[in-house]
Amino acid sequence: MQLSGGLAVGFCGLAAGFAIGIVGDAGVRGVAQQPRLFVGMILILIFAEVLGLYGLIVGIFLVTKK
Repeated sequence: MQLSGGLAVGFCGLAAGFAIGIVGDAGVRGVAQQPRLFVGMILILIFAEVLGLYGLIVGIFLVTKK
């Protein structure tokens, strides 16, 4: 259970990091050309960050499960 919890947190954190990096790069380039894209970029970044939070919740659930 400890290993599965750690893997869940690790892989979800890795996926969230990749998603935030890709969206951040494309978002900064897009906002430089069209400033109206800023709010949409922030929303997509929030959704990408939630991936890591879901992994943390699953990891905590797996570690505390008897």
